[in-house]
Amino acid sequence: MAERVTATESALELIAVLVARHGPVMFHQSGGCCDGSSPMCYPEGDLIIGNQDVLLGEIGGAPFYMHKNQFDYWKHTQLIIDVVDGRGGMFSLEGVEGKRFLTRSRIFTDDEQKELNS
Repeated sequence: MAERVTATESALELIAVLVARHGPVMFHQSGGCCDGSSPMCYPEGDLIIGNQDVLLGEIGGAPFYMHKNQFDYWKHTQLIIDVVDGRGGMFSLEGVEGKRFLTRSRIFTDDEQKELNS
């Protein structure tokens, strides 16, 4: 089954570390502004999810959201959440770890797109 969002093993390991330190977490794909377009990790419930946010799926047991307007541009791609060294968004939990989450993507195949649309 096609998934709209997945995570690399490195990202899953970092999520496990963050959950152990902070409890349940959630993600929201930033659309720009202060933190660029990074996936942002928050303690679950710290970011209010609105009716314009789309739940793309879960990574490491954490829900992953994106604003509907942004989703309209990205709906043909699978988001692959990875981790790289360095500081990312100042509001995201992983910043103190010296790591940052990074979104990579790939275009869905025609078969995957049909599956997601059904």
